[in-house]
Parts: sequence; structure tokens; C-alpha cells
Amino acid sequence: MRTIRTFTAAAGAMLLLYAGTTLAQGIKMPAPSPTQTIKQDFALSNIELSYSRPQKNGRVIMGDLVPYDKVWRTGANSATTITFGEDITFGGVPVKAGKYGLLSIPGAKSWTIILTSSLDVTSPAAYKPENDIARVKVSPVAMPFSQENFTIEFENVRSNSVILALSWDKTKVPVVIKADIDGKITGQIEEAMKGEKKPYFQAAVYYFETGKDLNKAVEWIDAAAAQSPEAFWVWYQKARINAKAKKVAVAKEAAQKSIELATAAKNDDYVTLNKKLLATLK
Repeated sequence: MRTIRTFTAAAGAMLLLYAGTTLAQGIKMPAPSPTQTIKQDFALSNIELSYSRPQKNGRVIMGDLVPYDKVWRTGANSATTITFGEDITFGGVPVKAGKYGLLSIPGAKSWTIILTSSLDVTSPAAYKPENDIARVKVSPVAMPFSQENFTIEFENVRSNSVILALSWDKTKVPVVIKADIDGKITGQIEEAMKGEKKPYFQAAVYYFETGKDLNKAVEWIDAAAAQSPEAFWVWYQKARINAKAKKVAVAKEAAQKSIELATAAKNDDYVTLNKKLLATLK
């Protein structure tokens, strides 16, 4: 009987030990430097970025935790990568569409930001200069506050330019990214105008906003208004375009028409926009 009790106790202890081990193996802990993947619509495609975000945790960052004059993976854990959906210029350097590693060499007065074809660089020893795709010098900007987490984000997003901003503690490093989209859009407009469904509205607004042939913009917005006579947003753009073309009477008439249609549609925003526009027409 004593032998059976001893065996039972031993078996129970082993079962508890196994259960404890299983539970310990199944514990999920937060990542100390969590990964972030962000996707920014830009130009005619998008940019996707994946990186890890270490914390300051009271440490000295620049020149210490992040050493000066050494290749940094620009984050923590795995390599930082960036994917461009179309050809761009990165800090003025032409770069083809594709996926690249994003590296940096921090400095007290100047940073070198690198795009590399290597997607797995996590240490200075793994860096190969011959794989550089772009290498640009950037001046860091002092921030008036301390940022706890390392952050990469897209700032000042415009139709053909965006700023990739790296920031941590009190340092920000901006890199200008640009895309040449005008030729592509103009080509699309010219081709579409040969078809049956002509994009009068989009073409007129694009020509107006990019300072192209204003007479063409007037012609196309007139056609767009004829196509969609109840579209208050089209009449608003007709008012704007004709105002720029110094056709004040036409612009006023179009703005009033837009107000009537927007009021019927209960769209207060366009009512306000048209009233502001009318106030500028003399």
C-alpha cells in the first residue's frame, strides 16, 4: 500500500511539473520593441514601412544607445524595410519601385540615410556598401520635446511629395521623397479623352490645380456640368475655374447654382464653400 501511495504521489508531482512547464511555455509577453507596419497612399500607389519601436526608458539615446558614425538598422529586432509602389526620388536620388532595407549612420551634425537591396541587415557587420541603392546626407532637427518611442512616420503628404521622418528622444531626421506623376496623369487624360467616356471633371480639376492650360480646364468643366447638371460639386469647381480665368459673371452664376443644388441636397459644406468663393468675386 505504501508503495502505491509513493507511486501516486510521485506521478502527481510529475503531472504538476509537466503542467507548470506547459503553462510557462504558453505565456505570451509584450514585445519590448513592438513592430509597426504602416502603409501610406502616395502619388499613384503607396509606400509600406515595417520597423520596430524601441523605448527610451531613461537612457541616453543619440551618441550612446544609438552610436554615432556606425551603421544602425534604424529600429530594433529585425531589419527595417520600406517598399515603394512606383519609381521615386529618395532625398534627390532616383530609386526604382521595389522593397529595400532602410539603414542609417547617425551623426551629431549629419546623418546618412541608406536604402539597400539587403533586407536582413541587423548589425554593422552585416552591412555591405556594394548593395547600396541610395545614400543621402540629412541634417538632423532638434525637437522641443523628448519622444519616448522611436518613430518613423510620413509627414506633409502631398500629391507628389512626402517627408519620411525618423524621430527619437529630441532628434528628428527628415528625408524628402518625391514622385514624378504629372507625365503619367497627363498621358492618362489624353488617352481617356479618345474614348467614349471622357473624364471631363477629373481632367478639368487636374489642369486647374496644376496650373496647366486654363482654357482647356474651362472647356472641360463646362462639359462636366452638362454631363452632371445636378452635381453641386461640379458647379462649385466650375465657379472656381472660371474665377481663375477672370470670367467673374460665369463664376458667380455657377456658385449660385451650386448653392441651390447643395441646399436641396442638404450639404452645408458646399453651401459654405460657395459663399466664401462668392465673397472673393468682385
